[in-house]
Amino acid sequence: MANDEKRTVSASGGVLFWNFSKEIERQVRDFLDDYELSSMVRISGENVAGRVFLRLRLDDDLSRSIAPGWDTLDVCRHLNLDSAHATRDLEKEILVSMLMGPLAIPFPSPDELASAVSLRMHIVDAARQTSVAFDTEQAERPADYFVYQAGCGFCLSPGKSLIEALKKAAQPDYSGTQYSFSCYRASEYILLLSIAIELQQRNPALFERLEALCQSRAIMSGEFHEVFLHEYGSLNRPLPLHYFVPGDRVWFRNPDDHSSDLAGYEGSWVFYLGNGLFCNFWKREQPYTLKHKCLEVYHWRNGVYTDAAGKLQMDENRIEAHVAATLQDEDETARILELMMRPCEARGVYLNGGCLDVSRESPRWVRPGTSDISLPLS
Repeated sequence: MANDEKRTVSASGGVLFWNFSKEIERQVRDFLDDYELSSMVRISGENVAGRVFLRLRLDDDLSRSIAPGWDTLDVCRHLNLDSAHATRDLEKEILVSMLMGPLAIPFPSPDELASAVSLRMHIVDAARQTSVAFDTEQAERPADYFVYQAGCGFCLSPGKSLIEALKKAAQPDYSGTQYSFSCYRASEYILLLSIAIELQQRNPALFERLEALCQSRAIMSGEFHEVFLHEYGSLNRPLPLHYFVPGDRVWFRNPDDHSSDLAGYEGSWVFYLGNGLFCNFWKREQPYTLKHKCLEVYHWRNGVYTDAAGKLQMDENRIEAHVAATLQDEDETARILELMMRPCEARGVYLNGGCLDVSRESPRWVRPGTSDISLPLS
């Protein structure tokens, strides 16, 4: 089976393994036991298109109890998890959310599932520590770790650690400096850092190739998505709007035609941190709730203005004032959230859509022999 076929083998939910065997089932049960989840998970062998798969799925009654309508924002409260402070609880929230998913999340081995949980934990950890200065036109990186090359972007300086460079660029506690980023590029650094950490631990050969490649050119934008990420959910198979797994990269679209013309305000890329919170790259100590994020994106329309030179600008103070005023008015809050908590529309369409995307993004497989990360030539 090609990797793309394996990624879409079944629409049914939970976690899926192919090449079913008793050994894989034993490894899976041991893995679940380690998180005290065995009694909560149904394990079944299923025949799909002539192949036998192993499916793991959280008990249906438990799923409905802790995440009605696949709303995972309150999983921690229902399971008494403190994922904001306890790494083990965060890993458990990640795993439970994956096991109740409405679409199958496929893996070639239990080891890849273990790495998927670790990758998401690394993402959440990095997103919590990331704080950057918002700028869509200027970009800065630590001069001792990056060299800018025209046509190639910011490249890793020879002899420097990729992991240290990424931390220094995005984490002021590590570097002592806050550098300028767009939210999209900041999200790429977080994802690349998380992948690099896991590869260094689990697939050193691929890590070395990645580090060498970053010395010759940056992998960005559409290419970054194709090389490193898997997107699950689509317009044809939409995810439930409140279904999030910690570590998901999430897009909040600006549904206002006018303010979305301002670069950087087409929408907002963030990560789901778990426990109902989303990262805030600009004020990391103030992560967003889903409600607050929706209100902020809505009020971009009230913060945009045209300066003396005829250019669109955004007044962040005005946005904060509008959000604060809205939160004091329950009826207005409900009206705006009813508009915003809808699926976003297709690119270029501004009719009745909200700001919530129907897909999520997460890293590809990373283990030797099963990784589907295909690095481009330098």
